[in-house]
Amino acid sequence: MVANRGEIALRIIRACREMGIETVAVCSKADENARYLEQADFTVCVGPSEAEGSYMNIPSLISAAEITDIEAVHPGYGFLSEVGHFAEVCESSNIVFIGPGSEVLKKLGNKTEARKIAIANKIPVVPGSESVIKNQQQALDVAHKIGYPVIIKASSGGGGRGMRIAHNDITLVNSLSIAQREAEAAFKDSSIYIEKYIEDTRHVEVQIFGDAYGNIIHLGERDCTLQRRHQKLIEESPSPMISERLRDEICKAAVKIARAVNYTNAGTVEFLVDKGNNFYFIEVNTRIQVEHPVTEMVTGIDLVKQQIRIAYGERLNLKQKKIVNQGVSIECRVYAEDPRNGFRPQPGKITMYNPPGGRGVRVDSHVYSGYEISPYYDSLISKLIVHQKTREEAIACMRRALREYVIEGIKTTISLNLELIAHPQFASGNINTNFVENFLSKN
Repeated sequence: MVANRGEIALRIIRACREMGIETVAVCSKADENARYLEQADFTVCVGPSEAEGSYMNIPSLISAAEITDIEAVHPGYGFLSEVGHFAEVCESSNIVFIGPGSEVLKKLGNKTEARKIAIANKIPVVPGSESVIKNQQQALDVAHKIGYPVIIKASSGGGGRGMRIAHNDITLVNSLSIAQREAEAAFKDSSIYIEKYIEDTRHVEVQIFGDAYGNIIHLGERDCTLQRRHQKLIEESPSPMISERLRDEICKAAVKIARAVNYTNAGTVEFLVDKGNNFYFIEVNTRIQVEHPVTEMVTGIDLVKQQIRIAYGERLNLKQKKIVNQGVSIECRVYAEDPRNGFRPQPGKITMYNPPGGRGVRVDSHVYSGYEISPYYDSLISKLIVHQKTREEAIACMRRALREYVIEGIKTTISLNLELIAHPQFASGNINTNFVENFLSKN
């Protein structure tokens, strides 16, 4: 059963079909007529349009699983993919959860606990609170100790929700309750913590895999520096701005964290790299990532199929020394948002949809001409991925593909992606996590 929706649900269904595995697609009332559901063997409506009553409703999902007599659940990303309780319920119902075990999810799904694990294993972390923040005074004490600016983060989940930057006591106090409300709404967990906000950084993450027999490897890194509202917009692999020495150190640190908790299945260990080339652990995403295709392109490895094989008890059939990343892959996320209006979501009907193609071009999407973008969910329409021999060729290919991409009826981030890809600073690699906001403020 695929406990998710949209492009990632279709991605998983396709992988299962190629493996000869039958699938059950779940949907909400809003998604009942989604065309990708036809690719599954069975479909079950699990609740109303709102995610809380459907895609995040554990009893409804388990009922669907029992009715269809499934063997396993793939949670995709978002929704319940990192919720330890969901994995625990699946385990108690004799349903294979395609991801880390519930105990690992509970340890690493909480960012404050993950920080403690990193510290215990002598991996550098961003200075911050040692536990969740319980009141304003504790928040102020931490901020005064580590110095402004600071960033408030949700202890659970990801995707930029529950994040607020504070430059002084007033903005810190005012932002605390906002961050807590966002965290509660998104993850059913209002707990937050505080870190030093390091400016002029790159965001680099490492793809890891582990099996039930103690084998843990990495598949290299992805650079996710181009972001908006703390959410990734453009990703690439390999990172254009880190040395081989730093790459080796970061990848070894990622594997070390995974070994510390006996990690199984797919995961991503995320780091910040400052302008002095110092790296800091920030969190572990205990699931498949939105940007996993760039790793697939440079390694030639199907990450979703690997997840399924590991979940069914197979040994990891990959050896670290034999993994050779080839070429450069770049991914642009295409959102139904207006980037010139604060990235305001753009629900509505797509009147024309014509994706690009050609050598080295991949589009992961579930939409089509006539598809209705729902106001209830994340505004991701598609992921445009290119793979070429060199970074220069990859950039040229992406520019061409973005120019070919036609989506009419709603505003999207295609034009912004094209401007960013074509920017001289992107070509040089001279960017940081504030680049998109600074670019928009000047244009």
